[in-house]
Amino acid sequence: MTLHPLAGLGLILVLGVSAQWLAWRLRLPAILLLLVAGLVVGPGSRLLGAEQPWLDPDALFGSLLLPLVSIFVAVILFEGGLSLRIGELRGAGAAVWRLVTFGAGITWLLASLAARYVLGLPTGVAMLLGAVLIVTGPTVIGPLLRYVRPTGPVGAVLKWEGIVIDPVGAVAAVLVFQVLAPHEAGHAGSPAIALLRTLVIGGGLGLAAGALLTWLLRHHWVPDELQSPVTLMLAIAAFVLSNLAQDEAGLLAVTVMGILLANQKHADIHHIVEFKENLRTLLISSIFIVLAARLPVEQLRTLDLRTGAFLLVLILLVRPASVWLSTLGTPLKAAERLFLAAVAPRGIVAAAIASTLAIALEHAGVAGAQRLATVTFGVIIGTVLVYGLLAAPLAQRLGLAVPDPQGLLIVGAHDWARRIAAVLREHHIRTLLVDRNRDHVLSARMDGLEAVAGDILADETLDALDLGGIGRLLALTPNDGVNALACRHLAPLLGRSNVYQLPGRGREHEPLPAHLRGRRLFRDDATFAELGRRFARGDVLKATPLTDQFDFQAFAARYGDDALLLFALTSDGRLHIATADAPLDPQPGQTVIALVPDRGEAAPAGS
Repeated sequence: MTLHPLAGLGLILVLGVSAQWLAWRLRLPAILLLLVAGLVVGPGSRLLGAEQPWLDPDALFGSLLLPLVSIFVAVILFEGGLSLRIGELRGAGAAVWRLVTFGAGITWLLASLAARYVLGLPTGVAMLLGAVLIVTGPTVIGPLLRYVRPTGPVGAVLKWEGIVIDPVGAVAAVLVFQVLAPHEAGHAGSPAIALLRTLVIGGGLGLAAGALLTWLLRHHWVPDELQSPVTLMLAIAAFVLSNLAQDEAGLLAVTVMGILLANQKHADIHHIVEFKENLRTLLISSIFIVLAARLPVEQLRTLDLRTGAFLLVLILLVRPASVWLSTLGTPLKAAERLFLAAVAPRGIVAAAIASTLAIALEHAGVAGAQRLATVTFGVIIGTVLVYGLLAAPLAQRLGLAVPDPQGLLIVGAHDWARRIAAVLREHHIRTLLVDRNRDHVLSARMDGLEAVAGDILADETLDALDLGGIGRLLALTPNDGVNALACRHLAPLLGRSNVYQLPGRGREHEPLPAHLRGRRLFRDDATFAELGRRFARGDVLKATPLTDQFDFQAFAARYGDDALLLFALTSDGRLHIATADAPLDPQPGQTVIALVPDRGEAAPAGS
């Protein structure tokens, strides 16, 4: 039987967050587990013999379901816009622009033809389906990119395309809908006028809302504790007002507002971005559970071989043709274009648009309308499965991603930071040093190390870094506050468990609580001053292979407390970092890297 409403709401949150966590543990795309969870508690429960689905979103939310989904999508798109910085488009802007204009047109045309001649849909419905399938969206692209973490410009291109293409596809679908069912559209006017109204209303309100919020924050008219709620309120207000004035103009409004806020220089929005990122995770999790759970069993049974053939055409013909024709003459390399051609999952935006328009078309008596939502759901499931499973292996095969990046981003390029980087480089661990001191950076480069001059807390510096193969952060500056801020700044990108900083003066004297700091490097007494003192007295970095004859116990007996263990390298190239809360226990076959007194001695026997 269907769950109590309170239990249903709780189940959505529990399943959504649990699927996200399990996907992280299993290193799988979260969208796959979210869809599986939703299918199990929705149509899957009917297939298991239940008279009613365990989770029935339509019964749970009633007429509020589609409006709630629309607002959730708007917030996700707004958060996506906040992540779009113009600096990311350096060398890739032309590709993004072509993909969301020329590429969108190619997708629309080819998908419509496939819907007409592969699925056998009426011409009008086929064109509407083609327009709906233009969109990809941040609900599927964002989690996929965080899972794959491709190097080079392809990540930025996919992120920009996935966010900007949603309003494009939504507007195209509404224009076709107005032709098919003008009496259901809610307002009169030609498609050209509707397009103009969308651009003016959506773009105008988005710019106005973004400018108003920037002015309020710049002049301190909003207290800190209300800045995130006020931002959310203005984004939803812009979305609702735009949609009431022109269908689907709200998606454009929130996207424009987010992009404007992300690229303005007058107000600090980092704490707002952090709030939106946490909210996005909850919304994406909830939306995908609801999306999968509301699929009727009858719709799933209508997904036949023709639907499978249509999906293959989308994956093998439509997307590759759109990408290759759109990116001709751009600086993108062949491998990057191939990866772009192999990533186009559809998500909640496509489902929401298809569901809403299909109901209206059925009311208008348009033939074939009932298949619009069915096929869209089938494409969502198919593309999420195919791209979710193949994107990471393909990126790795093309040299655009590292399966388990072991490289280190080191904040600070002073003398002994350079020595640490040099030793790691000798053991084939990529290191990238960042320092505001240009003399330090120049010295690093003269030593043959990768180094960038800039402030790690500045978005411009972060945008300029090539983080391919980089999986962790070491904050090694003498300023404990800068180290903590660097860890906070990079934690969303690398994960909180992968950002490390030197200890302060001691646990009892540290001014910042643990949740505002990175993990404590090496051991509690390994402060910047202590490491500097040890290097100054002549201590050296020593890499010692461990064997059965000379294991870690023998190493510790030889050097005792004089040895400061920093890293352990496994035979397969994995780097383990010593921390105060999780000391290392190196085993034979591994290589330990430690800071030890220079005794001028030979290597230990058996090493």
